[in-house]
Amino acid sequence: MDEEVTTIHITEVLSSSLIMDLIDEYPNLCEITCSPSVYERTSKNYIDALEQLDIEVNKKYNWGAKSQTNGEEKIVLDLAKKGLNAREISEELNIKLNRVYYLLRKNKDNVKFDNYRRKYDHREVKSLKEDGLSPKEISQKLDIPIRTVYYILNKK
Repeated sequence: MDEEVTTIHITEVLSSSLIMDLIDEYPNLCEITCSPSVYERTSKNYIDALEQLDIEVNKKYNWGAKSQTNGEEKIVLDLAKKGLNAREISEELNIKLNRVYYLLRKNKDNVKFDNYRRKYDHREVKSLKEDGLSPKEISQKLDIPIRTVYYILNKK
């Protein structure tokens, strides 16, 4: 008998034998919680009988694993939005690189993470184009093949 317990969560439909076992095991029982599906399958007579014994039966959604990110998810996303790559984020937060990749993949809709190593700086090519240089001038200035410049500029 566990006399200190006043609330329990059940995962099976209440029956007369289960109610008797619960009352014997938990004499100070005040509340029984269960999932909505278990509550719907439980007889109204059993719920009324428990209320007469001053024991409430309530629906409580208590499923699934709880998140264990401890706020690091938001920090990782903020750093990724600032332009840090996964390795830099991992080193700055002192967490494993695989964990960083996992958090970024999990939130791929919230942040566009570009972790590809590029031979040429795409941002620089695009900024030179915005400054008014032609693809040929960009190619000569950065010593990049003109075909690559066109590829970078036409990439969506």
